[in-house]
Amino acid sequence: MLKKCNLCPRKCFINRLDGELGYCNASQYIKVAKVSLHHWEEPCISGELGSGTVFFSNCNLKCVFCQNYKISHEGFGKIISITRLSEIFLEEQTRGALNINLVTPTHYVPQIIAALKMAKKGGLSIPILYNSNGYENIETIKSLIGLIDVYLPDLKYYADKYAIKYSKAPNYFNTASKVITEMFCQVGKVKLDDNGIIQKGVIIRHLMLPGLLFDSKKVIDFIHATFNNDVYISLMNQYTPIHVATKYPEINKTINQAHYDALINYCLNLGITKCFIQDSGTSSAAFIPDFNLSGI
Repeated sequence: MLKKCNLCPRKCFINRLDGELGYCNASQYIKVAKVSLHHWEEPCISGELGSGTVFFSNCNLKCVFCQNYKISHEGFGKIISITRLSEIFLEEQTRGALNINLVTPTHYVPQIIAALKMAKKGGLSIPILYNSNGYENIETIKSLIGLIDVYLPDLKYYADKYAIKYSKAPNYFNTASKVITEMFCQVGKVKLDDNGIIQKGVIIRHLMLPGLLFDSKKVIDFIHATFNNDVYISLMNQYTPIHVATKYPEINKTINQAHYDALINYCLNLGITKCFIQDSGTSSAAFIPDFNLSGI
């Protein structure tokens, strides 16, 4: 899979085993920027004990507003082996993590598969979450059948013009919508344990951007029409103008709270019942993780 890499829709077809780098800048080696018990995911993911996040370096998107640009754009992180990654999974479980949360894992799927199989043989038993930007090759997602318990994809845009302008991702909605449907086919309806912690299912995240209320409504229309209340939606108002976003006047501001409230009401009027929303005050750089190589 790495010799002629087509793990994502970019389909660079470069030989990563021979040192070639494609759009995401990931080599054949796994690079990780932070391992932690994360308490700021959706309540059914973090619970009280925390989600066992593994933040992978590099990314196949180039979102101008990315809060994790230090690792996604600049590639900060530490190279580790597949064996070490499997050990990290087990260490997170020992720390009491409720799940293993693979953050931006697309470009390392073959290595992650190997590490998960190794860790499961070593006693890994907590749910595995695939935390993705949604811009995926469906064949890559199919290669994960039986290994992923919970999919946590973004569905960022409906209109292609915004996907291209802000994430350099042509055909984003068409690609992500098909991929999310495949994710749902794999894991089915959301299942929570007695403590309200997710064990199986799909949570679709949508980060609202300034001025894009109509586009957000189209995203919600698709989710509701396709999955009804068999998935959870996570509506996020935490957009913070940072990094290159400051060069785009129309998004160099926080979102309008009235627009966010209108989107919540839109969901309610459609009959959506499984939806996480955020309080005000989440638009702050203080919520950006400190990528300090901890836990690696």
